[in-house]
Amino acid sequence: MLFNESACYMNRKGKLTVDNSKLVVGLAGMPGSGKSLVVLTARELGYAIVAMGDVIRQETRTRGLELTPQNVGKVMLKLRQEEGNYVIAHRCVPKIREQNNPRVLVDGLRSLHEAEIFKENFLKFSLIAVHASPEIRFQRLANRRRSDDTSERQVFQERDMREIDIGLGNVIAMADEMVINNSSVEYVKAKIKESLERIEEKWSK
Repeated sequence: MLFNESACYMNRKGKLTVDNSKLVVGLAGMPGSGKSLVVLTARELGYAIVAMGDVIRQETRTRGLELTPQNVGKVMLKLRQEEGNYVIAHRCVPKIREQNNPRVLVDGLRSLHEAEIFKENFLKFSLIAVHASPEIRFQRLANRRRSDDTSERQVFQERDMREIDIGLGNVIAMADEMVINNSSVEYVKAKIKESLERIEEKWSK
């Protein structure tokens, strides 16, 4: 495996090391697909949570912008232009390392570039994706009313295309586990637990 020196941990002797003490699960999904349900379920199972979206939202605030879908999207793209496709993952690696918990869920992967950074830094890394139909996702976003959500179809579609353009579809396609979130909450939570259990079993061998 090729290592990006700026992304890997340097030990006291200045050598690149990979953390094998933590199980890190990357979570990907289109807006409104149900990532928050995966996060909730993982937290109930005792996982620590690191949200990649928090990095972008904080950067949006730092730049003095309101948290609208358009502003958050522009800052996300701007960060990648300024610091490269790995920037959000780079900023999350120290946050993961700081967790005392041996199991960490990283919410919000958007590209395989980001997945590679986590693979380079954490030996036990797997991907889980959650999927729901566009109509269901749109209704969820319209109902949840978070500051960077929208109830306008055009803005929703533009956001979808922006996510796809930076590689989110590739991450979903390469996921080790896929959860379909078109059913009841309890049914989907059971499927999420099964997926996480399979990932844990894989790395416990």
